[in-house]
Amino acid sequence: MESELGKNLRMSETDFSDRLRRLVETIDIANMLSTPILESIRSLLESSAATIGAPDASVLVHDAKSGELRFLIAIGSVAEQLSDIAIPAGKGIAGFVFSSGQPMAISDAVGEQSFYAEVDKHTGYTTQTVLATPLRWNGEVIGVLEYVNRPGEPPFSPFTPDEMDRAAIYADAIASLINAYRSAKLFTQFSEKMIGAGSDMDLDEIRNWLSEIRASDVQLERLELAAMLREVADRGDAERRLCRELIEALLRFSDEKESASFLNY
Repeated sequence: MESELGKNLRMSETDFSDRLRRLVETIDIANMLSTPILESIRSLLESSAATIGAPDASVLVHDAKSGELRFLIAIGSVAEQLSDIAIPAGKGIAGFVFSSGQPMAISDAVGEQSFYAEVDKHTGYTTQTVLATPLRWNGEVIGVLEYVNRPGEPPFSPFTPDEMDRAAIYADAIASLINAYRSAKLFTQFSEKMIGAGSDMDLDEIRNWLSEIRASDVQLERLELAAMLREVADRGDAERRLCRELIEALLRFSDEKESASFLNY
């Protein structure tokens, strides 16, 4: 006969295994959400750069812990080199746009007092013209959308007011995607910490995280959708195929709608 202690231990192991499995599934869902979001941000950045006429462009996001601006996505001749660069708080044209919340169009970056030359030194690039506009979500500036130079050889023509207006339209769309990406990453990081910490997880940290999630209807709805998707997909092969077909159809519809929307500008 199995002792009561043995039964309790076996149940505890089963509960832990079940919790661990669900956490891993949650991380997988969050990663599945975040990867397409990054691809969508890149696609929007490429479309906007083509429209505005600047082959080198980037999306910088604010790091709340360090105060720095970091390159989330970059396209152009030195895009790969920008991934490990951070712009210190308040530095550079991007730093000024972030802190002021005002867009800027610069025709001579080197002659601009706020220009942060360290990025050019690191990449070997020569920045002349810059168009930078803030990325806002729910009234908060969360990053900067930046376009640099023109195709061909300098001197480059300056960015126009019309191009600044177009950049602002793209900035609204990109900011909403960044918010979704940050929510997915937040969920992933929290789940990974729970797996690593086990029973030693700080309850205050859990409460703070839950408060942050509950404060946003968008985040809550996203988590509910992910949970419903997992529940349906767990019911069998037919249900998983149906989920995939529905999601792929929705993505095609969203892409077509997005393309049609931006063609109107």
